[in-house]
Amino acid sequence: MHEVSLLESALELARAEATRQGARRIHRLTLRIGAMAGVVPEALSFAFEVVTQGTLAEGATLEVIDVPLQCVCELCAHAFSPPVYPCECPRCGHPRARVAQGRELELASLEVS
Repeated sequence: MHEVSLLESALELARAEATRQGARRIHRLTLRIGAMAGVVPEALSFAFEVVTQGTLAEGATLEVIDVPLQCVCELCAHAFSPPVYPCECPRCGHPRARVAQGRELELASLEVS
């Protein structure tokens, strides 16, 4: 379950930032997670409860911002949001597209006191 390691990394970044700001408590972590990141939301919620125990973030809220998949055709440069990847361009039918967004795994914001 890579959700645990993902949250451990996010929590370490959050802890470092909270310490830098002189905060004593983390109230909310907001993560941006792309559709292609391979994260299971239920596993993420469960892992958050486990990983935050005994830390500055114990009792904190986890907010997840879902980032949809967006592709750009390598031939005609048309931007589109396919339901799955790999995909073909809906405009020209070219079978190759570059992923422009949807792979994100990032700590977007932090609420501390």
